[in-house]
Amino acid sequence: MRDLAPQSVFDHYLNISRLIAGRLDFHSVIQAVAAEINHVIPHDHLDVCIIMVDEKFHTAYESGMETDWGKRFPAPVSNSPIRTLLWGETDHLLTDDAWSDPQFHFQGAFSHPIFHQSLHSRLHVPLKVQGHVIGALSCSSHQMGFYDMQDVESARVIADLLAPHFFAIRAADQAKRSAIVEAEARAREEGLRLGALKLTEALEAERQRIGMDLHDQILADLTRLSRRLERLARQPDVTGEALEPLFRGLQHSMHDLRQIIEEAKPSVLQLFGFAQAVENHLERSIQESGATLTWRLNDETSGAIDRLEQSVSIALFRIIQEAINNAIRHAQASSIVVHLKATEGAITIDVIDDGLGLGNAHRSSGGGIENMKTRARLISARFAIKAAAVSGGTLVSVSLPAKELSAKGAAA
Repeated sequence: MRDLAPQSVFDHYLNISRLIAGRLDFHSVIQAVAAEINHVIPHDHLDVCIIMVDEKFHTAYESGMETDWGKRFPAPVSNSPIRTLLWGETDHLLTDDAWSDPQFHFQGAFSHPIFHQSLHSRLHVPLKVQGHVIGALSCSSHQMGFYDMQDVESARVIADLLAPHFFAIRAADQAKRSAIVEAEARAREEGLRLGALKLTEALEAERQRIGMDLHDQILADLTRLSRRLERLARQPDVTGEALEPLFRGLQHSMHDLRQIIEEAKPSVLQLFGFAQAVENHLERSIQESGATLTWRLNDETSGAIDRLEQSVSIALFRIIQEAINNAIRHAQASSIVVHLKATEGAITIDVIDDGLGLGNAHRSSGGGIENMKTRARLISARFAIKAAAVSGGTLVSVSLPAKELSAKGAAA
């Protein structure tokens, strides 16, 4: 015990017990007791290895110099130089020179910190709770032959003081992780439930709207047409001229019915959000074109784009649709990248292709560019189209300023 009086050693043990009280994480415990341990067992490197609950991995918490042991999280127990101790196959490890001791070096052993940090003399004792190994206490010195069995006995006493507290911290950490996993699962389940409820409510509202539209528009028109047909049926001779208004009325009713059906279809944008709608449009448009294109979508808005007022979201989506269509149909692009970004309250969407650029590709797109500009103006968004610096193709950018976001959020 390095020539310490028994009372002095006992005082250091008491201090270790006092210092660990109330500390709730491994790092703070190690940092708090390292100096007291150093009085009893001088060391150049101290670490506590804690086995995870699955017993396949472990984590090292260090004091003093930092090594790669403390940076690997988690690390397999099977690759630890002290795995025999962690597996309970030995009750201690003691070496005069870890550099040449074969028990620390085997195939797959993560032992290079021994050489990098010049750790020669080493001692290791298990941390046990109710006879079960939960980790290890390790002390290392730059000197060879520095530790003996008396130091091992002192380390065992310290390990017995630390083990119950570390066991409690590990149990608390595991409980916290389990609670987080459970909370996330509940949140997902609740999100799905609320999503299904909102969808059901929206579909019911839509069903009622369709019923009213059918009653007010189509049924009234068909009733009028039926009465006309009934009158014509009583006439002996019906001319084509007499049937013409009926024909036009039927066409009009069919047009109205198609419109009601189209409006009744819930869009991907409404059901699954902006990013999913863009992905769906990219996949469908590329597939229908028969072209061989690669595409990528990066959504960095953290959900902000799905909190926009519906009319704004639809306008932005139509702009992106047109930009994607131009890239596929006119630009002869082989790659399309869509970036969704939210910075300082502003939302910016970039569509980048590697096609022909701002020449013939966009002259052949007709009024598409003007339509995009008009849609952007209607929602007070900034619109730009220019050469893409990296790909050599075209960059279409639309940005909704922060003040417009605030206004739309307040309106919503």
